[in-house]
Amino acid sequence: MSAGHTAVTEALAPCGLPEHPDCGIRDVLDRIGDKWSVLAIVELSSGVRRFRELQRAIHGISQRMLTLTLRRLERDGLVLRTAYPTVPVTVTYELTERGRSLTHLVRQLADWSLAHKDVIAESRHTWDAANPGSGIS
Repeated sequence: MSAGHTAVTEALAPCGLPEHPDCGIRDVLDRIGDKWSVLAIVELSSGVRRFRELQRAIHGISQRMLTLTLRRLERDGLVLRTAYPTVPVTVTYELTERGRSLTHLVRQLADWSLAHKDVIAESRHTWDAANPGSGIS
């Protein structure tokens, strides 16, 4: 391991120990670790969006799931929802400062995913061939 990697991992205390019962990692990962939240953050990193713009941009998300995702991100202070008194009401969403602070991490994850997707797919194929009927897919 590199010196930088070792320094980072040494600084992390395991969650769940009696002297360190709740480090917050699980709670945060529950929110930003699901695919819809990450994709919403990615879309909002480009600027203010309306609901339908987000729904069209996030392939496969239902109206209900997008609503829940945005509410959760708003509740955590990552997204700001603004309603304008028009007929019909115009609603926009944007990242807060806290939400914008996540964008570099999400970008790193996206870059890593793109760089490794082919070798991960090959590893899965090799493992699946060696372990038929494992029930993992």
